[in-house]
Amino acid sequence: MDEIRLINIKEQIFSKNTNLANEIRERLEARNVFLLNLMSSPGSGKTSLIVETIRRLRNKYSIGVIEGDIDSLVDSEKVAAEGVPAVQLRTGGSCHLDAPMVNAALETMNLDALDFVLVENIGNLVCPASFDTGAALKVMILSVPEGDDKILKYPLMFSMVDCLVVNKMDYLAHSNFNLEILRERMQALNPTAEIIEVSCIKGEGLERWCNWLDSRIAAKFDRSLAGKTL
Repeated sequence: MDEIRLINIKEQIFSKNTNLANEIRERLEARNVFLLNLMSSPGSGKTSLIVETIRRLRNKYSIGVIEGDIDSLVDSEKVAAEGVPAVQLRTGGSCHLDAPMVNAALETMNLDALDFVLVENIGNLVCPASFDTGAALKVMILSVPEGDDKILKYPLMFSMVDCLVVNKMDYLAHSNFNLEILRERMQALNPTAEIIEVSCIKGEGLERWCNWLDSRIAAKFDRSLAGKTL
């Protein structure tokens, strides 16, 4: 019997992606550009949080946005309406963004004119958790209507983020979402992650979110403007 040759395609894909992600991080760090990967389920409020973040930080940082979607330009149009550069990545079926996709978007942007780039990943709690995009910071949004049990169903996503933003807190009184149980589960799974509660509709918690984000940018690049009250 002839020898069977095994090629682990998944391992090769992850290895190539990780190598490019590390290159992206090094390149952006050398240019003092901060990259954030924002992940969540569809409809949790990624675009709303991005727009509110732009409005609060635009006077402090030059901001760009990379929008990931299977189809449509609707989210990038909302971002462009805020007067910041936006690049739309239309994947045509892929359920996540990876380092090659983000790299392609970055190559079209004037990075010398930017301080901060937000990546809106495709709405999905599975695949985006497995692919490094080269971001300096990984943030996940969980909306109250989704329920506090998502951490049990998608532990990888919750375990690898630097911050969990709990959005749509204005729904809390009308749901059975248990914030304390969620905090206990996060403490067990990812004790170093920040948990920030917000309502993009009412504006609650957004100042805390932006101040925390500003502090992370400051810690990364020691910017002279960072750290001031927003």
